[in-house]
Amino acid sequence: MNDDYLWDKTGEPDPQIQQLEEILGTFRYQPRPLVLPQKRNYFPLLAIAASLLLALLAGAIWLRVRPHSEAPKQQANIAEPATPKPIETPKSPEVRSASNQPLLAPKRIHKPRSASSVLPAREREEALMAKEQLMIALRLTTEKLHLVHTRTQPNQIKNQHRVG
Repeated sequence: MNDDYLWDKTGEPDPQIQQLEEILGTFRYQPRPLVLPQKRNYFPLLAIAASLLLALLAGAIWLRVRPHSEAPKQQANIAEPATPKPIETPKSPEVRSASNQPLLAPKRIHKPRSASSVLPAREREEALMAKEQLMIALRLTTEKLHLVHTRTQPNQIKNQHRVG
């Protein structure tokens, strides 16, 4: 048998090999062009569009049906506060040093708050409660951050080895 015939079909063929080629010839590779199906399946796109349409429709119905709890409209009453006279405190004698410079700064005269800046008792209590809640939250956050810091930082003394 000549091996050249098996590789490049040069040389003398073997009769058994020719018989096998004839039997298996129907299964030989035959090149043909790629044929793509022309019909497109639009079902997934239609399903996505329908679900989006249903979600928008449900949202619109919910916005129209839900009860509106509107707060009553409030209007600010603008009234000019009466300008009170500044309270004058009796002046204390200035204490001066040996170089004739005052040791104590004179007291400042504070203007009293206007009536519009003072909160009513109920609003003041709410503000104080909100401040307390904020302070508790900040303390808790600080403690948690400290705990995370101590757990993530290695103890440097424990991990050091003795030298010598």
